[in-house]
Amino acid sequence: MTDYQPTIGLEVHCELSTATKLFCGCPNEFGAEPNTNICPVCLGLPGSLPVLNATTVEFALRLAEALSFNVPERSIFARKNYFYPDMPKDYQVSQYEDPILADGVLDVGGSMIRIERAHLEEDTGKSQHIGGGGRIHGADHSLIDYNRAGVPLMEIVSRPDITSAEQARGYATELRAVLLAIGVSDVKMEEGSMRVDANVSVRPVGDTGELGTKVEVKNMNSLRSLGRAIDHEIERQIAALEAGERIAQETRHWDEADGTTHGMRSKEGSSDYRYFPEPDLLPVAPTEEQRARVRGSLPELPAAKRARLVAEWGLAEHDARVLVDVPGLAGYAEAAVVALSAGTPKDVANWCTGEVLAYLNESGLSAEVLPLAPDGLAELVGLVADGTLSRGLAKDVLDEALREPKRPKQIVEERGLAQVSDEGELAAVVDAVIAANAETVESYRSGDDKARKKKRGFLMGEAMKATKGQGNPRLLNRLLDERLSS
Repeated sequence: MTDYQPTIGLEVHCELSTATKLFCGCPNEFGAEPNTNICPVCLGLPGSLPVLNATTVEFALRLAEALSFNVPERSIFARKNYFYPDMPKDYQVSQYEDPILADGVLDVGGSMIRIERAHLEEDTGKSQHIGGGGRIHGADHSLIDYNRAGVPLMEIVSRPDITSAEQARGYATELRAVLLAIGVSDVKMEEGSMRVDANVSVRPVGDTGELGTKVEVKNMNSLRSLGRAIDHEIERQIAALEAGERIAQETRHWDEADGTTHGMRSKEGSSDYRYFPEPDLLPVAPTEEQRARVRGSLPELPAAKRARLVAEWGLAEHDARVLVDVPGLAGYAEAAVVALSAGTPKDVANWCTGEVLAYLNESGLSAEVLPLAPDGLAELVGLVADGTLSRGLAKDVLDEALREPKRPKQIVEERGLAQVSDEGELAAVVDAVIAANAETVESYRSGDDKARKKKRGFLMGEAMKATKGQGNPRLLNRLLDERLSS
């Protein structure tokens, strides 16, 4: 594999979070009963006329500011002609020669990945193939839900600057974070509001001539699947070339179950779609006033937020990335930091990237609807900072506070969980433990380092057990070391 270099470009289709569809007033919502959010416009009935949703233009301008796109003076819509049941008009309204955005760039771990274009288009309906494993081949029949037909999409097309599956995942992750931060999409891959197609080719290392034959891979419904599919496709193409085979320009389907790609159809070219300007829509011509308004309202972008959290809170880059990449988690943490009376922002971040994130993953909730408000987490951090709770007890309190409508202080009072920090009381506990385990103490004092560590761990465990886990660990450790060294 080291004799070949992969070339990868990604096409990201992002459903925009507008209230209505791209060219009509039908609701843009996920999960409605099939074929209820439809009208003559999105069904393409004779005599219906599209009207552009102005919010989609604003969303495009937000992306332009975030990723340094050029915004042409005018862009036009075109008809992309193809015949398939999921598009009732037998054509898709998209943009071709004159997209709304051109020549952007995204920083991915210090590598600048160029973006050729971003254009607006309408989404298609959704086919459901009945029987035959859910694929069209072998199905008994198919049903079409047109609720998604006409939903606004932004297609973001990178240039072939990506050189590995890992970098492709990094690009998709960073782009997803940007789209979420600027508020244009919820980018939920599991619901199809962000879909990624990968164009993959390989050529011998050092070959600076033409790129290899491009293969488009579809049906990656997670970032993990994206990485696996690209790695597999690179390996497949290299194996074919080494066997003397020719790579066909085609579209392939990623099968998550068997971990391979399968041929779907030969790859279409632009001439196959017979693009021509959409006669029912005017050109889009954003004004400088619109751009200035969007520029002034743009929120902090993910890369800038990560850098700020690292600098201001003393976080590791990895922890800052987790906070920012999980929707709503950084905002939750920042609100908790504002409410702190004791403890540090780093303490808050540690709880958020640990126990809070684990609860989000387990429950499927978003950070915006956590049962424990941000000032409740700040209260918990304060209880640990002032010695009321040990870290272990605080984990138990947080676990209950995330599942019950209770504040941490209320839980501590109800369960009598306050940490014991009275030195006299703890000294008596340590003395009792040492007296009850004289042989272990003697073995500790006469043993080697390995034995001493094991014996000391046992004695500390006995002391914690005697205090029902509520003894101050720092104080107990000091008292135990004093007794064992005397």
